[in-house]
Amino acid sequence: MQSNIVWHDASITKEERRGKNGYHSFVIWLTGLSGSGKSTIANALARKLFDENIQSYVLDGDNIRHGLNKDLSFSEEDRKENIRRIGEVAKLFVDSGQVVLTAFISPYQQDRDLVRALLEEKEFIEVYVKCSLKSCEKRDPKGLYKKARNGEIKQFTGIDAPYEEPKSPEIVVDTENDTVEECVEHIYQYLKENELI
Repeated sequence: MQSNIVWHDASITKEERRGKNGYHSFVIWLTGLSGSGKSTIANALARKLFDENIQSYVLDGDNIRHGLNKDLSFSEEDRKENIRRIGEVAKLFVDSGQVVLTAFISPYQQDRDLVRALLEEKEFIEVYVKCSLKSCEKRDPKGLYKKARNGEIKQFTGIDAPYEEPKSPEIVVDTENDTVEECVEHIYQYLKENELI
């Protein structure tokens, strides 16, 4: 932590922003293997929320690494820093009264727990996008599994780097057995039932 810095409180509170919006602000944290459907679900849910007049923004793993986190590698240390930074950005979105949807492999439980700890109750909804390695590898939309199997990519999650399944996520969606629409509806209903939207 740097010295000689002081946190400045905003003139508009998170609660005021939520009141004006008419809905809660929170993070939907989609985690799962590469190719499991995180980005697809995040964007489909963002569209559904938008159509319901709920402002949201998708923070996607690849997109963030094009800018904010372009200095980070895929080492375990840099993966942790990647998630820490995203957690801080997501917190800012929540403070601004927005819904933020994140689509990151985020392979380590400890890192996801760190982000949860940054936020208040009902502000972090962990969604495990469940899909077997076999199915993800079969889909391989970016050709990454093939490269990892050929040794062109090192420390690839699910191949030669671990993925720790969430211990107790708020929601589990199964993209092997359910359509994108069914997964989105499952998440949407959770948000309605918990009076977040």
